[in-house]
Amino acid sequence: HVVSGLYDVTGGGVALGARLEEIFAEVTQAIADGARVIVLSDRNADVARAPIPSLLLTAAVHHELVRTRQRTMVGLVVEAGDAREVHHMALLIGYGAGAINPYLAFESIEDMINAGLHGLDGVDPQVALRNYIKACGKGVLKVMSKMGVSTVASYTGAQIFEAIGLADDLVERYFTGTVSRLGGVGLEQIATAIHMRHSLANPKRPEERAHRRLEVGGEYQWRREGEHHLFNPETVYRLQHATRSKRYDIFKQYTSLVDEQSDRLATLRGLLRFADDRVAVPIEEVEPASEILKRFSTGAMSYGSISAEAHETLAVAMNSIGAKSNTGEGGEDAERLHDPTRRSAIKQVASGRFGVTAEYLTNSDDIQIKMAQGAKPGEGGQLPGHKVYPWIAATRHSTPGVGLISPPPHHDIYSIEDLKQLIHDLKNSNPSARVHVKLVAEMGVGTVAAGVSKAKADVVLISGHDGGTGASPLTSLKHAGGPWELGLAETQQTLVMNGLRDRIVVQTDGQLKTGRDVVIAALLGAEEFGFATAPLVVSGCVMMRVCHLDTCPVGIATQNPELRSRFSGRPEFVVNFFEFIAEEVRELMAQLGFRTMDEMIGHVEALDTRPAVDHWKAAGLDISPILAIADNRYEQALHCTRGQDHGLEEALDLELIAEAQPAITEGVPVRIEREIRNVNRTVGTLLGHEVTKAWRGEGLDDDTIRVRFTGSAGQSFGAFVPRGITLLLEGDANDYVGKGLSGGRLVIRPPEGSTFVAEEQVIAGNVIGYGATSGELFIRGRVGERFCVRNSGALAVVEGIGDHGCEYMT
Repeated sequence: HVVSGLYDVTGGGVALGARLEEIFAEVTQAIADGARVIVLSDRNADVARAPIPSLLLTAAVHHELVRTRQRTMVGLVVEAGDAREVHHMALLIGYGAGAINPYLAFESIEDMINAGLHGLDGVDPQVALRNYIKACGKGVLKVMSKMGVSTVASYTGAQIFEAIGLADDLVERYFTGTVSRLGGVGLEQIATAIHMRHSLANPKRPEERAHRRLEVGGEYQWRREGEHHLFNPETVYRLQHATRSKRYDIFKQYTSLVDEQSDRLATLRGLLRFADDRVAVPIEEVEPASEILKRFSTGAMSYGSISAEAHETLAVAMNSIGAKSNTGEGGEDAERLHDPTRRSAIKQVASGRFGVTAEYLTNSDDIQIKMAQGAKPGEGGQLPGHKVYPWIAATRHSTPGVGLISPPPHHDIYSIEDLKQLIHDLKNSNPSARVHVKLVAEMGVGTVAAGVSKAKADVVLISGHDGGTGASPLTSLKHAGGPWELGLAETQQTLVMNGLRDRIVVQTDGQLKTGRDVVIAALLGAEEFGFATAPLVVSGCVMMRVCHLDTCPVGIATQNPELRSRFSGRPEFVVNFFEFIAEEVRELMAQLGFRTMDEMIGHVEALDTRPAVDHWKAAGLDISPILAIADNRYEQALHCTRGQDHGLEEALDLELIAEAQPAITEGVPVRIEREIRNVNRTVGTLLGHEVTKAWRGEGLDDDTIRVRFTGSAGQSFGAFVPRGITLLLEGDANDYVGKGLSGGRLVIRPPEGSTFVAEEQVIAGNVIGYGATSGELFIRGRVGERFCVRNSGALAVVEGIGDHGCEYMT
């Protein structure tokens, strides 16, 4: 049975709602008459009738059938002119469509070929359509995989989405059960938007518009009359001009252009203003810019995704002002690791573990566990093969020319307890470094952040959805994650309510561009701030959107030596940018009456909603969840005032370090014997850290320190152990043996005199040798799942493994 999804366009929201009710009745009657497939079609629109948006129509019918207990009696097929992108398909399937016919997309492809557009001469229309269908299918599979769903049947009607800007009554009636935290547009505003588009298609005097092409849209790339982008030719020019000529007056022109978003409403913070009732203080009493600069860091951009010149420029700039740059996922050039002016202070540990060695971790101030990326949560990083030049492959311990995709999950983190273990491992690999956990702002991130705090992380980073990651699929870039304003407010409120706020530092990032952005983030609870796109723009980025193609014309997102020679960025330009931001932050602090950043953090009462947002879509928005003041029942500070207790003073390694001093200081061979129990976690890692500190990446001569254990080892036995250390265990071990092995040797065998057949018994747990880069692992017996995932050069001998062994090896 075919249902027409058209309504009387002149009747506004009332007509739209009434037509949906008519459709419900028609579908119910069709089922009673024996229909088994309902086709929801928006064909045959005319001057009087416009199509109901296919997502609204599909979700509404799906939920009505669920409510009336008829949903399992029919299949829904959607014939939609407005479905064209992967996200559209995913939404329609997620809200109940069993099949989709995006007929207008098909017709447009055929039309483009017939018109000879975009180099499509001689392309067979049938082949082009097949390619489009295949691309949409693969895109939906990618979305399903990052949500952890294996079959389309499970994904159909699962509605694992969060809505931003839909009114509660609309969601309740037509998208029942979907999370929508801010209210927003209802049927009336949707009908207004449809009417605007409908009148473009049916103008009163067509002859006056006949020569004009359709609007481009400009969703992905800036267009003069298209969608508003915060970085557009005007703001990019002013920012580059200001930072290169060191002119604060031009920088203020740039920030006022970015900040005046209230009429465009490009961001949630555009809806906020500073409260009027604050008592200002003289700017001389506000803490100096040099203190504020220490709270800034650059985003995680890997050596590989951007050129050595760009990567190093950011590091040199940040080190010179006491701030921090971030390696991203891809290791760091060995030459830079030991140079305090050129090294990145924050070392990232992501699911691919590329370039993560004992030496890399030892030379860090902060170690960041990337649980997710703001621009593309649920997906691993990706470096196309043509960007994996020999020098990049060497840093990442992989093969030149072969593309690198990180696994979506960390294979040693399948629960919050596993995350706690990795935090403990990294803290052992470098006790003086802070351990970060990077999360994405989405529904429930506050609960996860509370777990991260209990898992003893020193810092939690809430990353916003409008992060710019150049290598993100466009679907993810535009449609995954949530605004940091929501995630940060939820995190601050949850941590305060649970008495956890004073033991963890909260950081945020995602299109921070001005002093106003920083101050709003601080008032919502952030203590530290990450910038990625803006420093690249300062360094010459012109937003060409070709980061993944190795063709960047300004030498930033490329490894091609010829293009890299065009790189025009200099550390002092980046320093100017951050100094200007800090100065603007000071001006706003003085205006709001705060003398120090610590005083300002979490004081959400200094924010207010804009009294009269004059955008026609904004009337129904309710941003009170962002401005809610948490119940501080534990009467704690609203920022971090005390560190985490990592319990390293109880480590068995402290005894080993004391006994191995001759080897660590002079390279004299040492032999040690110890009993071990399963409460002794991460054994050998602290010892390895001392060796790496003294002897760098080369380590000691083979077998210099030899430790013989008897008993049952806890988690992460021998993690990140460098060359020169041999750990011999008679007994058995738990999970994560030899994680990140960096040249050491591990031997596990049954106790002498055991009567069982060793090769038939399990002697060690899951995820052994994960991310190992060199060294040897000899295991007399069987082990669990995910053995040697992401091994990049260690030799491992074992007598039997579980599922998923040896995947992603390079």
